[in-house]
Amino acid sequence: MTVQDTATSSTASGAQTTGGQGRTPVLQGRGMVKTFGRVVGLDGVDLELYPGEVLAVIGDNGAGKSTLIKCLSGAYQLDGGEIELDSRPVSFKRPQDARDSGIETVYQTLAVIPALDIASNLYLAREERRPGPLGSVLRMLDKKGMRDRASDAVQGLGIQTIQNMGQAVETLSGGQRQAVAVARAAAFGSNVVILDEPTAALGVKEGNAVLDMIKGLRDKGLPVILISHNMPHVWEVADRIHIQRLARRAGVITPQSHTMQEGVAIMTGAMTIDGVDASKEPS
Repeated sequence: MTVQDTATSSTASGAQTTGGQGRTPVLQGRGMVKTFGRVVGLDGVDLELYPGEVLAVIGDNGAGKSTLIKCLSGAYQLDGGEIELDSRPVSFKRPQDARDSGIETVYQTLAVIPALDIASNLYLAREERRPGPLGSVLRMLDKKGMRDRASDAVQGLGIQTIQNMGQAVETLSGGQRQAVAVARAAAFGSNVVILDEPTAALGVKEGNAVLDMIKGLRDKGLPVILISHNMPHVWEVADRIHIQRLARRAGVITPQSHTMQEGVAIMTGAMTIDGVDASKEPS
């Protein structure tokens, strides 16, 4: 399912009301504020993620993209505002709280352990024990079962370049390692998958494979938040595009409503939405 929402209008504070066509957001942030001493990371930011869509988040360095994602994934705690998951208020104190709620995040560092095999990386900190007394008494791990389920998760994303789940991650290419991280997120992200610059360090072929995986997640009905500096990739896969500027939301557009050049202009402050000065410094 894709989203064809039209561009939304900005208020003077950068907050907006998106056209959700009567749908309820899976994940929603209202008036989110995060400060670091005198430095404002988020200044009253709103965000809505709807079922089965890819929401891209773009912005210059220092615009608040990383801060926004870390607040949504539990790495940071908000100083103001609120976050709702499935229309229920949530307060994540740590990343594990977000993971327990079905929000999986793949950071640029991937957080994979090269010396371990693919299956062990997919089930890292989620290891499963063998059934019966071998698992409950002797606490033996179900290595074969985890490898079989890891294979199903990888194949389910259409990843054909990885076949042996016992292969060490350190022997994989950059694109294959990214595929392992995305497969782990897809396997355990029951509500939301957040991808932070998933194609930044990849070549053209591997980058296109990751884009295909993102489309596959959307086709399965899993909403995705994609943070990226690669504008062609954003305009290829995003249903809606959330633009951050100077710690605020400067606009929400779609690839159908605005060109790539217009999106970059809004991001840099050279263009505004509905007459709002997107380049205005936060008060």
